[in-house]
Amino acid sequence: MTEPWLLGRYEIVAELGKGAMGVVYRANDPMLNRILAIKTINTEEAGHEGMAEYEARFYTEAKAAGSLNHPNIIIIYDIGKSGHLVYMAMEYIEGRELRDLLAQGQSLPVVQAVDIAAQVGEGLAYAHQHQVVHRDIKPANIMITPEGRAKIADFGIARMRSSETRTQTGVIMGSPKYISPEQVVGKRADHRSDIFSLGV
Repeated sequence: MTEPWLLGRYEIVAELGKGAMGVVYRANDPMLNRILAIKTINTEEAGHEGMAEYEARFYTEAKAAGSLNHPNIIIIYDIGKSGHLVYMAMEYIEGRELRDLLAQGQSLPVVQAVDIAAQVGEGLAYAHQHQVVHRDIKPANIMITPEGRAKIADFGIARMRSSETRTQTGVIMGSPKYISPEQVVGKRADHRSDIFSLGV
């Protein structure tokens, strides 16, 4: 077993997964004695010219997601930087991705499917009321707890609709299977894009 290492004040315990932009770890906050998840991005991988943009986009994500406090959205606790790693400390969810449940080869019971969709819809409605658009709603970004609560994860390309975006119009952002028509043609996404992706 790998020995824990420190990232800021957090003790990194294990790797949970890797995404397109970084790595997610299970960690411990020794000051609060709390288990949490930490998402990191290595800004060096963006290259010298893209380093500042990568870091700025990461902090934009943290600012957008950190402003939200809803039972169906994963809570953001803290952000920081250590060397070339920028990181976000967030609520650790004991559970499974909706993607894993769907990958078992059987359809979800209708009652469960409707319940999950309703919970995600409530979380999105709250985010949209606070001018935050997720832009990448898909089963891999929805966690299901053992109690059946749905939690929206990874506002990785979310942005504040009321602020200047760093995602250029004309650049497709999102997952092809669940992306909305306006995103396919490179138009700006809004709350309707999230609703379309949820319906898919």
